Amino acid sequence: MNAVFGKEAVAKSRRSASFHRWRSRKDHAVRWLIAVGGVGVIIAVVLIFFYLLWVVFPLFLPAGASLGESRSMPGWERSDPVYFSLEEQLEVGLRVTEAGEATFFHIPDGRELVSQRLPLAPGASISAVAKGVQLDGKTAVATNDGEVFVFRHSYETRFSGGVETRKINPELDFPYGRESLLDLDFPAVTGLAFSDGNDAMVLAAVGPGGRVRVKHASKTENLMTGEVTLEEDIHETRVSFNATAVAVSGNQRWLYLSDNQGRVYSFTLPALEARDVVQASDSAITAMTMLLGGISVLAGDADGVVSQLFPVRGEDNRFHLRLIRQFDGSGSPVAHILSEQRRKGFVALDTAQHISVYHSTAGQRVLYEDLGGLQPRKIALAPRSNGLLIEGAGGRLQMMDLDNEHPEVSFSSIWSKVWYENYEEPQYVWQSSASTNEFEPKFSLTPLVFGTIKASVYAMLFAIPLALMGAAYTAYFMSPQLRKWVKPGIEIMAALPTVILGFLAGLWFAPWLEENLASVFMLFLLMPPGLFGFAWGWHKLSLGDRLRIPAGWEPIVLVPALLGLAWLSGGLAEPVQGVFFGGDLREWLSNTAGISYDQRNAMVVGAAMGFAVIPTIFSIAEDAVFGVPKALSNGSLALGATPWQTLVFVVLPTASPGIFSALMIGLGRAVGETMIVLMATGNTPVMDWNLFEGMRTLAANIAVEMPESEVNSSHYRILFLAGLVLFMFTFVVNTAAELIRQRLREKYSSL
Repeated sequence: MNAVFGKEAVAKSRRSASFHRWRSRKDHAVRWLIAVGGVGVIIAVVLIFFYLLWVVFPLFLPAGASLGESRSMPGWERSDPVYFSLEEQLEVGLRVTEAGEATFFHIPDGRELVSQRLPLAPGASISAVAKGVQLDGKTAVATNDGEVFVFRHSYETRFSGGVETRKINPELDFPYGRESLLDLDFPAVTGLAFSDGNDAMVLAAVGPGGRVRVKHASKTENLMTGEVTLEEDIHETRVSFNATAVAVSGNQRWLYLSDNQGRVYSFTLPALEARDVVQASDSAITAMTMLLGGISVLAGDADGVVSQLFPVRGEDNRFHLRLIRQFDGSGSPVAHILSEQRRKGFVALDTAQHISVYHSTAGQRVLYEDLGGLQPRKIALAPRSNGLLIEGAGGRLQMMDLDNEHPEVSFSSIWSKVWYENYEEPQYVWQSSASTNEFEPKFSLTPLVFGTIKASVYAMLFAIPLALMGAAYTAYFMSPQLRKWVKPGIEIMAALPTVILGFLAGLWFAPWLEENLASVFMLFLLMPPGLFGFAWGWHKLSLGDRLRIPAGWEPIVLVPALLGLAWLSGGLAEPVQGVFFGGDLREWLSNTAGISYDQRNAMVVGAAMGFAVIPTIFSIAEDAVFGVPKALSNGSLALGATPWQTLVFVVLPTASPGIFSALMIGLGRAVGETMIVLMATGNTPVMDWNLFEGMRTLAANIAVEMPESEVNSSHYRILFLAGLVLFMFTFVVNTAAELIRQRLREKYSSL
């Protein structure tokens, strides 16, 4: 028998040793698996951060320029250029001389393509040239014999034998004929301006002695032949100052003149009535042109400073010219200002042969280059603003490549108020795109950050009281049998897809709330006193009646009271509206109180997002409260504390680390929520705490605009910047929350 028992003991010992070895291996493998998973999560988060940084980083790289090879152009040294241009592929250029010779040339090798003479009279020469405000190739020319005509240069790309055989054919025509469009009796033109729109055309010429002659021609197009007829309206005036430059707005409503005292004057068109005088500089204005879109006028002075002005609607409901911003000067008089054709940027060339590249919205100079060695006689900016064609001394041709991908991005344009065109004051605005190139993109992230905070605040205001009080009651007071139903029921709410919540909030809850706004507010007014009254009545019941309801089942009795208060609120809504709000609370808010009401507003978002956040906060906080050792609460009760005192002064402080974690996780969920905000608000990026207005959050903005943004464009990268801001915000908040949670744990660990 002893031998048998000995064999069994040995076998058991071997099985035990084998079991322990197997368990040790499993523990070792699981520890490594957990470690690898944790490190993988950290690596993934770090990679996400660096990827966002990699996409965003080019926004803040400085602009650059590089000069190409210089080429001597035959015959150019014997003529003076008055107009210079190039097409967007940087292959074909146009040069117009003082004698009226228009020559298209191939930029890479300098060969002449097409040469044509403008319709100048024998012996006449060009005295002034004005590029059209619309930048569509139309250009006005004034001659020294008092004639003004318009020509247009265009470029047709043909592919006769496939992509490899691409050929650009330049053309020069005269859209309004070869005859003079404006006869001047002062041949010595000191300034010329031209604006050509769909409905009207304006030519303005300035001569000696302050004479200003303007032709405002309305257009009528023949539907059968397409021929355009001009109905002329010519006005002339004489100004008392020495006009140094002239410009015409893109909408043909304003004429701008400058003088040698740094003033810019505005006149109405076509009547030529003087309107405003603005002191734009302390020195003489030497060059003036219109920014892309024809709204802003750019005035360069003798100190190299460029000022931006545009009309602003005043208190009298009339537009007045205002000085908006000034750009850093080079110290030398500005000779030429060239507007970009697709962005709100421009290039300034001064008499000291310095090139400065600016962007108006960003309010900064992004590039500064010295061209002193080239001695430029004329420059032309590429339509894509990626190149500058320069004719230097001796008729030498040179191309400067410009690397200026994101000039509109600066700290002020992203985070500060910016005074945009057509706005009455500086504002925070997000409006990234429009249907025309003349649009001024507005990339302020401030209203998006504000909208994110606003949505999160209202959601947390809705969720925190319900979730925390429900968690405390469920964990500490509720009957275990009832808790087994309530806790899983609330937690399963977290499984609801947010797209469903957003769908219901936007299409059902928002219209219902608008129709029953008074009932909802009556519910907020009646609920607190009603519940206090119910509690007082419950307290006045006899002990026997109260004991009929088992301890922890009181919520079952409270449900009829809540339903009764809701019914009473709906019944009192109409009488209250009739007495205090003229029969309709919604209209009273808009018309009398001056509070705008959007159907999809912050109240809808707060309720929908709060409904989504409640299960997370409730579950974690309830576990934290329920996990407090019973010995602590029992000891407090044994010392004479009431259950509520025990909950407030013992249980909740002990569970505070877990409760705080629940709040931070809920906040993170609210900050990053996308679909609910996307579907339940109007996605209007406004900065207003109004409960009845919507907002646009960072996450929703990324979801809406990322599919439509051009890859690697400024818009695309700024959306990634918004993602980086959201990432950093959640990282900072979660890190701070963890530090606070650790402090709370240390503080209450001795309980």
